[in-house]
Amino acid sequence: MKPVSIAIDGPSGAGKSTLARRLAKNLGYVYVDTGAMYRTIAYYTIQKNALTAEAVIALLPTLTVSLGYGTDGVQHVYANGEDVSDFIRTPEVSMGASRVSAIPEVRAFLLDTQRNLAKQTNVVMDGRDIGTVVLPDAQVKIYLTASAEKRAMRRFLELQEKQPDSAPTFEEVLADVIQRDKQDMSREIAPLKQAEDAVLAETSDLTLEESEALLLRICQEKLAQ
Repeated sequence: MKPVSIAIDGPSGAGKSTLARRLAKNLGYVYVDTGAMYRTIAYYTIQKNALTAEAVIALLPTLTVSLGYGTDGVQHVYANGEDVSDFIRTPEVSMGASRVSAIPEVRAFLLDTQRNLAKQTNVVMDGRDIGTVVLPDAQVKIYLTASAEKRAMRRFLELQEKQPDSAPTFEEVLADVIQRDKQDMSREIAPLKQAEDAVLAETSDLTLEESEALLLRICQEKLAQ
């Protein structure tokens, strides 16, 4: 039987990673965080001071991006074997991920890895172009979104918890979210958009638990068909 693929797309801060991870656990599927892959490339290139597309492309042959599970059972992402999971969630890396994801060579670099994972096992994969480009034949496609203000507040609270002494202000996070949306939706290569056959999941007024239940219900209804 062909493995089942669930594609979850949406803008920055919509809660894709958290909800996709919970959904995968509920269904017994493998969770694939493609955003973390792009963030890893961004982090690596920032560390190497590769700030142009040409410099980023030149670094790709020196980088291996892989996913694995730590002793905590949570998925971790690795750059050349180094666990960088704790370093890729800053606003700087977030903007960097948007920048490098617009480079065709970067997308090609990760595309085969992502598709091969879906060929091997049942997956829940989240990102910006999973349903439109990476897994266009996914059995379930969901476009997960919320208002910019709601997404910024979620990210602001997350950053405050992780770095209370150096977290940016809410206004700075909101500006980053709006700028990231603009970059992701206007890029020439695989812009962020809702796939024609994706189910819209708007979670501005939902709790985490309600959002989780909504996604699970969508998947169950689609797979039952």
